[in-house]
Amino acid sequence: MTTTPATEPLKFAYWVPNVSGGLVVSNIEQRTDWGYDYNVKLAKLAENNGFDYALSQVRYTASYGADQQHESTSFSLGLLTQTERLKVIAAVHPYFWHPAVLAKWLITADHISGGRAAVNVVSGWFKNEAVDLGVRWLEHGERYRQSEEFIRVLRGLFDSAEKGPFTHQGDFFQVHDFQLKPGPVTSEGRPHPEIFQGGNSTAARAQAGNVADWYFSNGKDFDGFTEQYLEVNQNAALAGREGAVKFGLNGFLVARDTEKEARDVLEEIIAKANPEAVEGFRSAVQQAGPSTGDGKGMWADSTFRDLVQYNDGFRTGLVGTPEQVATRIVEYKKRGVDLFLLGFLHYLEDVEYFGAKVLPIVRELEADLEKTGDPVAAR
Repeated sequence: MTTTPATEPLKFAYWVPNVSGGLVVSNIEQRTDWGYDYNVKLAKLAENNGFDYALSQVRYTASYGADQQHESTSFSLGLLTQTERLKVIAAVHPYFWHPAVLAKWLITADHISGGRAAVNVVSGWFKNEAVDLGVRWLEHGERYRQSEEFIRVLRGLFDSAEKGPFTHQGDFFQVHDFQLKPGPVTSEGRPHPEIFQGGNSTAARAQAGNVADWYFSNGKDFDGFTEQYLEVNQNAALAGREGAVKFGLNGFLVARDTEKEARDVLEEIIAKANPEAVEGFRSAVQQAGPSTGDGKGMWADSTFRDLVQYNDGFRTGLVGTPEQVATRIVEYKKRGVDLFLLGFLHYLEDVEYFGAKVLPIVRELEADLEKTGDPVAAR
């Protein structure tokens, strides 16, 4: 079986730093700020430097070095009102929302922004946060059943303005003859706000094939990504949704004028890691990955080094000169990546550098790829 490059240009998203501490659990100097004014400036800069999406993190309590945090949906709406083209993805936990309330929020945000709202449905890993807020913590497989049902209800409610009142009697959510008006802003290929989800586990891959528009993978090398790509697509085909799922990959990007400069930055981040915060994060996520029956969950095989960037972003290997980074990005495109979800050390400087130095090379390589094809055998 082979993978072939997408015909559309790669899309790029960035992690919104709406929590303190930046995107690495390290005591290295970080000139990234979690405040709203900084993030508005960043969002405007990003949409003018090749970014299509931004993902607001969901966090309610301090964890792994993030002592301060803004709520994701309100923060996302704020960024939507201050930008023109950027699509903003709000991360949410299904156990804190009723899907009808979230659907209504998304539709309203969609109308305010001209069709740029999106959602990332996070099944959850932070047990202490949920329990402290009175949520009955479900085991891993049950959380994914809840998330899949949540997404099915979202879709039904999005469609209700056109198709009529929606009813759902499920294990986790009930809706009785309910209709939302107005409906979402629609455009070609986008009948409603895009629905993203993450997760590495078998349950996550099955859910993505069944209901998601986008599947976010934690940082992976080529083989690790290909394994997920094939399985999610197989699941989608079994669900009658062949080709319906697009793929995003997390990566922490360090591009500098020389490879030595870039690698020195990476090694300094790791050398100055906050051991207490990293180990606290490791402890918190142990139930998320290793607790799955087949051990394929998030962070199941992450090392201390990997966890310094809390979504395994170092594993993707986007470190080096602009040419090296761009070449690796396009190699992932050949394997089926449609979007890169990027984190940076110094956001304002690094996003501008990406737009000026890395992205033009990516587009040149994509143009060459369009001419030659060059499919890559899945390994």
